[in-house]
Amino acid sequence: MDKNEIIAILEDIATLMELKGENPFKVRAYRTAARNLENVEEDLESVAEENRLHEIPGIGKAIEEKITTLLQTDQLPFYEDLKNSIPPGLLEILNVPGLGSKKINVLYKKLKITSLDKLKKACEKGKVRKLAGFGEKTEANILDGIAHLEQYSKRTLWWSAMVMVQPIVEKLKKLKQVQEVKIAGSLRRKLETVGDFDILIASSNPEPIMDWFTSQDFVESVIAKGSTKSSIRLNEGIQADIRIVPKEQFGFALLYFTGSKEHSIRLRQIAKDKGYSLNEYALTPLKKKLITETDIYRALGLTYIPPELRENHGEIEAAQTKGLPHLIEESDIRGVFHNHTTASDGHNTLEQMVKGAEELGWEYLGIADHSKSSFQANGLDEESLLEQIDQIKKINRSKKYKTHIFSGTECDILKNGNLDYADEILKQLDYVVVSVHTRFKLDEKEMTKRIIKALENPYTTMLGHMTGRLLLRREPYLLNTEKIIDAAIANGKIIELNANPQRLDMDWRLWHRAKEKGLKCSINPDAHSVEGLEFFRAGVNIARKGWLTKDDVLNAWPLSRVKKYLSQS
Repeated sequence: MDKNEIIAILEDIATLMELKGENPFKVRAYRTAARNLENVEEDLESVAEENRLHEIPGIGKAIEEKITTLLQTDQLPFYEDLKNSIPPGLLEILNVPGLGSKKINVLYKKLKITSLDKLKKACEKGKVRKLAGFGEKTEANILDGIAHLEQYSKRTLWWSAMVMVQPIVEKLKKLKQVQEVKIAGSLRRKLETVGDFDILIASSNPEPIMDWFTSQDFVESVIAKGSTKSSIRLNEGIQADIRIVPKEQFGFALLYFTGSKEHSIRLRQIAKDKGYSLNEYALTPLKKKLITETDIYRALGLTYIPPELRENHGEIEAAQTKGLPHLIEESDIRGVFHNHTTASDGHNTLEQMVKGAEELGWEYLGIADHSKSSFQANGLDEESLLEQIDQIKKINRSKKYKTHIFSGTECDILKNGNLDYADEILKQLDYVVVSVHTRFKLDEKEMTKRIIKALENPYTTMLGHMTGRLLLRREPYLLNTEKIIDAAIANGKIIELNANPQRLDMDWRLWHRAKEKGLKCSINPDAHSVEGLEFFRAGVNIARKGWLTKDDVLNAWPLSRVKKYLSQS
């Protein structure tokens, strides 16, 4: 078991103990231990073998024993017993926005609430508002949060979906009966969340494929099994469908089952206007043999439209005039700017993050640890930030790495729109990401004014995760996105496309128009670990859906151009 897994378990223990109403000092001890472990740069197993765990601040004898047990056995009976002592429904309730461990503990003790369903009924009957510390507004917010959770439970993040479906596709490719296999549907169009999975297969012998698909370990249950279509429910609870067609129909079927519905309707109308009929099998009565999607688009008088753009957002008109852009690709990314280290709430050190960037072949990496007001994220005070700037300068001068490091910060936007550091601190950085991390409940006018004021600061470089949304978990806060975009352009600022799969913010539906108005983008993974750097790929997906090219994206520019831009901004 590695360090990050142990940190996660210690944090879980703290949460579970808080749910049980344990001594708050004990709870804090586990959280402190988890936080201090993040700052350990040595191999944790070596530290344990040398009996030096107790030298880490916050690691007492009891926690030292638990860490040693996890390192040696990958298991911790204390943790398992703690989980088993908590009704599983309480952990689910933690997903309701605004409900922390302490409030859930009150609900459990006072109203015997052990599930979302019981919580919903108690709110509907007005029981929750009568509890000390709750009230009518809290009760209404809980009901609203439960409604969102019920809606969210029907969908899955694109990133998580790909983790589930890609191994299945790779195994299907190895079956001798499979001539071709492709992911279709919203997953192929790279929507930020998906409802189910569609896999399309070309084969002249479908029966063995269906037998294989419906009998694997990843199958929780078989919904339906047929000769050309089968549906299963994966162990994760998501439905997956496969369709099998003859090789000569594969291009038509792929086009049809990729969608979107609105895009397909437009294509069928174009075909009809030309005297044809287009469906998932053929374009009739055209006699010419069409093999690929490109062939079909060409027959309709259109240039090929990438799957990401097939949302009926102007792509048909652009394809009719050969006006589609050359969309940004993963290989265009030369570095990223919004990344965290163990100095704040990251899981890897600065140098480990740089090594990770080097392995990705990047020319540069920006470090943007949290500012001081983000105390929950161990934000840096001025002295710590200046020390980090010096550390970065020394590493750059040493030429130890091929990857250049830019010094930055993710600076909190305070309630009044001021930034968390004074200008004399900000001007010493290469760039500044400004973000909202608190006071999400401001009304639209206040929140918009707050962010615009931050954008007007001369030392602001880019706005981070503009709407604060967490996909399938938290709705965006209220703000006028059009005014924010216009303010960014007017002040020469960038808006980040936060590539964390739970954010993907700014939304792709806003980027096409914003880019036409002159807004520049930075695709940032908001990485809290070396592994998190990989999130840039999800950001590229969304940038493509937003019609962005590499010239629209700061971190697709070469190092020399980026240095010049940052020195002038």
